Amino acid sequence: MPHELLLHLQPTTLQFLLPNLLFEGTKWALLGLTVELLFRLLLATVVVLRKGSRPSVATAWVLIVIAFPLIGIIAYLMVGESRLGSRRRKSHKLILDLFQKSLFHKHDDPRALKIELDPTDTQIAFIAQRASQSPVTAGNITRLFGESQNCIEQLLLDINRATQNIHCTTYIWLDDRVGEAIGNALMLASDRGVTCRILVDGQGSRAFLKSTLCRRMRERGVQVVAALPTHFLRALFHRIDIRNHRKILVIDCEIGWMGSMNIAAPEFAVQPRFAPWVDCMVRLEGPVVRELQLIFAEDWYLDTNESLAKLLECMPAFHTDGLPVQIMASGPNFNNDAVRSLLIASIQVARKEIVLTTPYFVPDSDMFSALCVAAERGVSVHLVVPRRNNSWLVALASRGRYSAMLASGIQIHEYTKGLLHSKTVTVDTLFSVITSSNLDRRSFEINFEVSAIMFADSFAKEVRALQQTYMNHSVDVTTASWGEPSIRQRLAQNFAGLVSPLI
Repeated sequence: MPHELLLHLQPTTLQFLLPNLLFEGTKWALLGLTVELLFRLLLATVVVLRKGSRPSVATAWVLIVIAFPLIGIIAYLMVGESRLGSRRRKSHKLILDLFQKSLFHKHDDPRALKIELDPTDTQIAFIAQRASQSPVTAGNITRLFGESQNCIEQLLLDINRATQNIHCTTYIWLDDRVGEAIGNALMLASDRGVTCRILVDGQGSRAFLKSTLCRRMRERGVQVVAALPTHFLRALFHRIDIRNHRKILVIDCEIGWMGSMNIAAPEFAVQPRFAPWVDCMVRLEGPVVRELQLIFAEDWYLDTNESLAKLLECMPAFHTDGLPVQIMASGPNFNNDAVRSLLIASIQVARKEIVLTTPYFVPDSDMFSALCVAAERGVSVHLVVPRRNNSWLVALASRGRYSAMLASGIQIHEYTKGLLHSKTVTVDTLFSVITSSNLDRRSFEINFEVSAIMFADSFAKEVRALQQTYMNHSVDVTTASWGEPSIRQRLAQNFAGLVSPLI
């Protein structure tokens, strides 16, 4: 009713109308609140149905949806589900049907698959093979690189010697001195007839994809493709933060590289205050290289629809003095629990010692319990993380666990010489894991990752020696030094812990 009309009404008329107006307004307000509450409860029900197998994840999402109605609903719809999108989901199923065949996991030399592992190693191998069908292969030469500059120099040597093809998957490619050097080497390789296929994550390498270096590489015949490209409209159909986090390089199907290092200089220009980034890579020669080639072929097909099945007929040489190695791929719509299962099993089979290094430590309750129980049953458990983390939320969530970990006997080391980006595991110096995966839910369930399990105590001792250098440059966190956090610190850490299942 217009305000001017209200001014001319008699008081008795106003006394009659106002309660009705108030009633109408209250009725619509209550109706709106009821609809909103029902919608929140409906979405909470959907969360419980979808995430019920992970109570901590379900609880966190339910709290967010109820406490922050609009923001929570938008957040869940955008990043609450591990959705590749219907087209990609169908494509990925076709890819697995196409490539995950026994003929691609066999070798002409019968010695490559004739391996006798001890009972403990066999258990770990079963988990990895169940995840991505890749068996343990013998006859592989392994070389560990824990120093970035040495790794970069060897990478360039290998690229310069390539004669047939170079395949690379990386999360981040920076247009810095290392990105430029490797880009130039690839352009020269392309000039001499080598087929170069480069797959860079659409989000992690977003700046590179727009760079002059990328344009020059494409002009010189290097095929550069964005993996899982992102834009706003895609958020309506799938998660935009599902990323290809793998770091793989395969040259002529004879030499393979994998680990934690992106194509970037250690000084990491985009985040220099956390530099240097400290990484670990392994160089492989032998039958296992074809398993890396297979993973690249799957990734390439997903984003280009080009099959590289013909290239999987290669048979890398068997080396009589080589080691048994197994490659495990993981990712959404593939085997989301693969890395988590592998790490929990590794913790459970440890008898004397387990050492884990990671930049991001946000374990779920099962992994956290496994670590604590291992320490309580007498296993020497070491966790090495960076003292200064480039993710403040991860740092808070990690440190919120310190008191309970220290009480269980876990030894925590905070690395002080840069951002420790190396993701390694050693168990009783009998076997070791080199991976692109962090110890967090994102790597376990959302990202595409790759891991290598080395079933050889000689290599495990090398990795353990590298881990010791990290510990030598770390500050040991003890119950005395950690002390009792203030109320403000506890509040921040507990809040981070509350949302940690979502990180």
